[in-house]
Amino acid sequence: MSWVTSRATKVLNRKPERTEGTGIQTMRIFNFSAGPAVLPTTVLEQVRDELLDWHGRGMGIMEMSHRGKDFTGVLHEAEADLRDLMGIPSNYKVLFLQGGATQQFAQIPMNLLAGRSADYVVTGSWSKKAYKEAQHLGGVRLAGSTEASAFTCLPAANELKLDPQAAYLHLCTNETIHGVEMFDLPEVPAGVPVVADMSSHILSRPMDVSRYGLIYAGAQKNIGPAGLVIVIVREDLLGKASAITPSVMNFATMAENDSMLNTPPTFGIYLAGLVFKNLKAQGGLAAVEQTNIAKAKRVYDAIDGSGGFYRNPVDAPCRSRMNVPFTLANPALDAEFLAEAAERRLEGLKGHKSVGGMRASIYNAMSLDGVEALVGLMQDFAARKA
Repeated sequence: MSWVTSRATKVLNRKPERTEGTGIQTMRIFNFSAGPAVLPTTVLEQVRDELLDWHGRGMGIMEMSHRGKDFTGVLHEAEADLRDLMGIPSNYKVLFLQGGATQQFAQIPMNLLAGRSADYVVTGSWSKKAYKEAQHLGGVRLAGSTEASAFTCLPAANELKLDPQAAYLHLCTNETIHGVEMFDLPEVPAGVPVVADMSSHILSRPMDVSRYGLIYAGAQKNIGPAGLVIVIVREDLLGKASAITPSVMNFATMAENDSMLNTPPTFGIYLAGLVFKNLKAQGGLAAVEQTNIAKAKRVYDAIDGSGGFYRNPVDAPCRSRMNVPFTLANPALDAEFLAEAAERRLEGLKGHKSVGGMRASIYNAMSLDGVEALVGLMQDFAARKA
């Protein structure tokens, strides 16, 4: 028995953990879902403990006025911790908004186009959807696409046709479905702000925020629960919204009102703030990145070392550390693989319906034990079925 299989067996054979004070035995699965996704257990335990009585106030965060000093303190502390984690410069606003990244596909052109055109680079399903949505709201250009290669790579520099007069350049820096990640930005014409959908890899590694005009991310992958979206926007890009933009969708208006023109998603902001503190306690994003590199390497090594039993189609330099799609050489074994995964308490591994196969989403909160359990299954299954 290999050390990997041995370790995975120990993990899978552990006894259910008793939830203190409830009399209920719980056993956490290893959740590889692309989103909503796994959250840190210690964070969820703190939420549980504070759900009915937050800091002795006799009520939970969900019951508090969003304009009271308790919640505004939570909001400001969450923003401060996020700024610290990401090194967000002072000339950027941080907005905690309702909705998700898909809503931003419309909200961003409404706020930034200002009667001009924008460039979109399409490298997977989500950037394709963003480009399609923006076409309803003004002049946008397809500056580059890898759809002809089934979204398994990134466009070469000479394949991009960038407009130096564009209002912005839109990128999805990690494609959740196809598992393609940008580790560097293309060369962008001077003065053109980069807008990045970072939903599925924000906070997975250090990034230079100053290279972007706007960053947005749905929370339900690496931050917190669904229903919250974070927008980080450079101040000079505010105040450009079209006349038809509703106040609640106007970045400048939301910034002026400290994200509280309307009632914000208070519980999501509270939980996100706890996740930010959890990441800081781990040593910040530089330390988190090293763990993520190690986790991704274990999964990709298992795929590449399977003798073709498993396959990941993405070019090696742009393989995502967060979302690992893979196929079995014999698709007839897919259902059996998933059934065995479920028996071992590994969930969320079925690939997106548009690409099939499997997908392991190994976000920050996925433990190394979870990755080792997956690798153990993959190696054991291949040994029996090859």
